[in-house]
Amino acid sequence: MGNLPSSVLFCCDHNAVRSPMAEGIMKKLYGQKVYVQSAGVKNDMEIDGFSIAVCQELGVELARHRSRSFQEMQAWGDDLGQYDVVIALSPASQRLALELTRHYHLSVEYWPILDPTGIGENREAKLSAYRQARDQIVDRMSARFGPPEVEAPPRLAPMTAVIAVGVWRGPSHGQGQWRKDFHQQRMAGGLV
Repeated sequence: MGNLPSSVLFCCDHNAVRSPMAEGIMKKLYGQKVYVQSAGVKNDMEIDGFSIAVCQELGVELARHRSRSFQEMQAWGDDLGQYDVVIALSPASQRLALELTRHYHLSVEYWPILDPTGIGENREAKLSAYRQARDQIVDRMSARFGPPEVEAPPRLAPMTAVIAVGVWRGPSHGQGQWRKDFHQQRMAGGLV
C-alpha cells in the first residue's frame, strides 16, 4: 500500500457533495486502516441526492451523512491536530484549512475536484457530472494512497431511479422539520 496516513480529513465548501463522497469512498476502499472524516467551510446544506446516487453505484452509503462545518467539528471536540493530512477539495476549503492548521504539524493538500452542482440540464447530464467528480476522487486516492485494500467495484453500474422520501425527525431534531433522505432503488421490472 502507498503512503497511507493514519487519519485524513476531507473538506469542501458545504460538506454536502465532494467531501462526503471522498470520506465514504476512502472508508470503502481502505477500510479501517485509516480514520476518515469530512467537514465544510459552511454547514448550510444537506447531503446532495446525486452524490448519494453515484456513490451507491460503488456500494458506498452516504444517505446517513450529516453535514458539518469546521466550526461545528471543533465545537464537538474534533481537534484538527489529530489528523495527519487535511485534503481540501475546493479553493475556499483549502484557504480555511491552511488558516486553521497553521499552528499544527500536519500537511494540507489541495485536490482540484470538479464541483458538479451547477453542471447539466437534465438528470442524466447531472449524474454524468457527479460521476466525473466521483471518479476524479477515486483516481486521486489511488494515486496518493496506493491500491485500495478492496477491489473497487465497477464505476458505471446502472442506476435507474432516485426516490425522495420525507422523514419526520421529531421535535428534538430540528424543531420537527422535515428532511429529505434520498435512497437509490433499482428497477427490475418495476421498483424493487
